[in-house]
Amino acid sequence: MTINDKLATIQTKFKSKKSRFNSFGKYHFRSAEDILEATKPFLLELGVTVRINEEYIHTDMLPILKSTATVSDGEQSIDAVAIVGIDLNQKGMNVPQQFGSASSYAKKYALGNLFLIDDTADSDATNTHGKAPKAKTKNTLTSKSDPAYAKAVQYIKAGGKVEAIKAKYSLSKEIETELTTL
Repeated sequence: MTINDKLATIQTKFKSKKSRFNSFGKYHFRSAEDILEATKPFLLELGVTVRINEEYIHTDMLPILKSTATVSDGEQSIDAVAIVGIDLNQKGMNVPQQFGSASSYAKKYALGNLFLIDDTADSDATNTHGKAPKAKTKNTLTSKSDPAYAKAVQYIKAGGKVEAIKAKYSLSKEIETELTTL
């Protein structure tokens, strides 16, 4: 079995529950430690090892941590990388905590890249941190003197649909009638 076959086996059979809970954001998540724990059954079975290497990258803008997750069978290896910025202005954390937080994220995402963990529904991507998303409000178009009216007329004359304008604007009855009769 090649290293690609071994990695593909892990990628297709891998299961790791989101066993941790963020009480601030009210969501479950998995950590790098959860991911590593879930890979352990595959190590002896497939004759592979998993390791993570971190590298600090100094930049003028923002310190960066590069995390490389590697699966190896002793002869060949496959790597996956994640790069995370370190927010040194993060309130409520001292510098070691800021680096530790960035390290945890970098490890988690490097392992996720290596094992093809699909976190599209992961709360890290969807968490609003207690803030309700702002509802989109439509612009109003109620006057022929509005510059948007001239653009709407041009759009309709070029073959555009009134429904498309209504998706973006709240139209007065007068404006809607005018645009419909063009």
